[in-house]
Amino acid sequence: MYSISKWQEMGKYASINGHSIFYVDTDDQDKETILLIHGFPTSSWDWVKVWRAASKDYRLVAMDMLGFGFSDKPDPHIYSIMEQADIVEGLVKNLGLKSFHVLAHDYGDTVSQELLARQNSGAGIGFWKSICFLNGGLFPETHKALFIQKVLLSPFGFLVNKLTTKRSFNASMLRVFGANSKPSSEELNAFWTLINHNGGRHIFHNLITYMKDRKTYRDRWVGALRDTKISLALINGSDDPVSGAHMIAYYTNIIGEPDYLKQLKEIGHYPQVEAPEEVIKFYLEFLSLIED
Repeated sequence: MYSISKWQEMGKYASINGHSIFYVDTDDQDKETILLIHGFPTSSWDWVKVWRAASKDYRLVAMDMLGFGFSDKPDPHIYSIMEQADIVEGLVKNLGLKSFHVLAHDYGDTVSQELLARQNSGAGIGFWKSICFLNGGLFPETHKALFIQKVLLSPFGFLVNKLTTKRSFNASMLRVFGANSKPSSEELNAFWTLINHNGGRHIFHNLITYMKDRKTYRDRWVGALRDTKISLALINGSDDPVSGAHMIAYYTNIIGEPDYLKQLKEIGHYPQVEAPEEVIKFYLEFLSLIED
């Protein structure tokens, strides 16, 4: 597993819409591309445990969205899912990606839903070959926000930022992992370091407004799932208290069975961290099925 310092060394920076955006690109021009979109409140380093296995047969591109990881963290700033989608498309354009698969998690799921809506309308940049969602709030009505998330979204959110400690952050993270797949102390330290890089912890209350965006654009983003013609997969940690088995049950009820579905028992909100071998095994299986 790459350390965060090694991960930063592997990356580059692109100027997109006036912001410095960090990304890692294996740049294997002769391979098909997978675009990986991370979640809240972490960064592209979330993908480190699946990186080597996935890069054997695919070009991988992963970015830190605005306000996350090593990318710019403007403050004050009004963060939105729409802006993040614009930045993702900006990187796609900068790198000249014509067609690619998408693998997304959590906050990245929501960004991907907006991008998928653009794909469906013919307005997207680059051609999507498939989309795979890991645990995320695809439906605002099934998203069981943690208490800390609700408080951050309140008028007192800025105070919570000031009071958040590494200990309270660790407690929140541990709560969403499976009982037998908790992150190591080294992983928790890395998450904390990346969040605090360039003052990032102090903008949590601004980034968390994506929960409002989910409600505002609910019909557009749920409609994107229903209307898409590309292959769609769900790989989900069932024990996630935020978007676990209950979200999958709701999905199949109102959208129907996806093209590919795997539920990971005893795994929580971060399947790519908790069960990377299973995630990459199933994800590559999905890609092989749609490519045959």
